[in-house]
Order: sequence, then structure tokens, then C-alpha cells
Amino acid sequence: MVPLGSLSKDDPLYGYLCHDILPQLGYGGYRPRFQTYRLQASNNVYLYKDDHGPLSLVGKFFTASGRNGTNYERMHREFANLNTVRALGFTLYPHYVVRPLGCNAAINNVLVEEYCFGMSMADVILSVIRNGNRDLLFAKLTALAYFLASLHNRTAKDAGIDFTSECRYFRHIVDRLQRRGYMGGQEAVGFEQMVGRWSAKSCVWEDRRVLVHGDATPANFLFGDGLWVIALDMERMKVSDRAFDLGRVAGEIKHFFMQFQGDRYAAEPFIGHFFWEYASHFPDRQAAFASVTARSPFYMAMTE
Repeated sequence: MVPLGSLSKDDPLYGYLCHDILPQLGYGGYRPRFQTYRLQASNNVYLYKDDHGPLSLVGKFFTASGRNGTNYERMHREFANLNTVRALGFTLYPHYVVRPLGCNAAINNVLVEEYCFGMSMADVILSVIRNGNRDLLFAKLTALAYFLASLHNRTAKDAGIDFTSECRYFRHIVDRLQRRGYMGGQEAVGFEQMVGRWSAKSCVWEDRRVLVHGDATPANFLFGDGLWVIALDMERMKVSDRAFDLGRVAGEIKHFFMQFQGDRYAAEPFIGHFFWEYASHFPDRQAAFASVTARSPFYMAMTE
């Protein structure tokens, strides 16, 4: 966190927090002195911590419109997504989604959330790489698999996977890498051929559509004691293949071990454990394991 000083009481955000947000938390009429900290995140995310007590809030500002819509649309989408998943029961141990408290387009499209603390997935992975704490990562991947299986299974649709839309997204990533000079034309052709081969596989069409987190990166999950999992940042939630989330998690684990240890194969025991634990939440564990591991490499490739 980067300290930025006190939030001025003349700042419109201060008034919004006091009049619209704090009463929801039982602090009506209270006038805190907020210290401001910039958090490490892909968006402009700040922590507002009261000098005189435990009160802490998070403000996420949507300031970069793009492929995913205008700032206003993105702000409201995440607010709605968080409430949607919380309404499914993700408000108690062991599955929790951060509580959105309000959003305000007039203040730089800010989304205000409760502050949740826990050990990030990134810190858990790094504890293995730096300290050899393998049991901790195995335990937290068990918890994360349980969380994602609960999200996916509670939201399963009757319709099958629309793999065509996943191919479009893959092509969008390839096109973006080309435009930025990270990929040549021949490589792009190779990826297009790979997409064609995947499309011809029956396994990528056979499962049911579910709600996926959509951005299952190490920064977006916090862990507490036991099976506690707290999910953050659900702006990209969508209806998709359950393997979309699973492949993303597996790809991120592999990337961490490559980046910090120089060994992609060091991640394999943890990835296998994660898939096996996920499959334990189905009547036929072996069949579920075979199904998700058959499709996940496609989604891992999006991450890597």
C-alpha cells in the first residue's frame, strides 16, 4: 500500500461516504478521519482507513473505458455482479463475496466496497516458492476449488457451452498481441489453426454453461482460516464454460512458478491437486476430473 495522506472533508467523496455509505454500517452521523492508501490493483483502487477506529472502506474508480464498456457501465456491472453472487448465498463461511456498498457516477465512477482482509493467493504461492510451504498452497487450493465448484454448480444452465464465443475471445487476445508487437504473423496463423483443432473436439461443447468469475487471478482471492475464501473484482463475470475459471487459475499458478522459480513443471502437483479437489464436488469424481482437464488447456493458453 502507498500512503497518500488524509481524505479532505471538502472532497465530494468524503460527503458521499458519510451520508450514503456509513449509515449502512451503523455509523450514521459519525465523521471519521480517513487516511488514504493506494492499493496494488489493475484499476485505481484506494483504501480509506479511519484514524480513530476499525472502519475501513475501499473505493474503486473506473477511469478507462474500452472493450468492456464505458466507465459508467463497468461500475454498474461490477456492482450488480457482486450483488448477484451474494444473493446466491456467498455471504457466510466458507464462501464470501465482498459486499458492495454503493456506486456514484458523479465521483469519477466510484464503486465503494467493504474492506476485507486475508492472505492473497499470490502470497500463498510465493510462500511455497520462497519458504517451501507446500502444505499451505495445497490447503488453499482445496478451498478455492470448493468455492469455484459451488459458484459453478449453483448457476448451471440447461444450455450447453457456446465454445464459439470463447474462440472469439481467444482471437481477440491474439489480435491484441499482434498489434502490440508481441506476436508475429506466423505465430498468429499457428494459433488460429490451434483454435480450429479445439473447435473440432466434442469435449469443448458437451458441458453446461455456468456463471464464471471471469478474472480468477491470484489478486482476486483472499484466504482466511480453514476453507475461508473471499472473492473480489467480479466485473468480468459471465456465463461460460466452468473450465474458463479453472484454466485461468492453473495458468496463473504455472506463470508464478515460471516467473519466480524458472520451473514451469514445479506447478504441476498443485494444478493436479486443484483439479482433483474441484472434481470431488461431483457425483462421479473421476468423470468430472477427466472432463475439466480435457478442456482446461485451451483456457490455460489464454492466460499463459
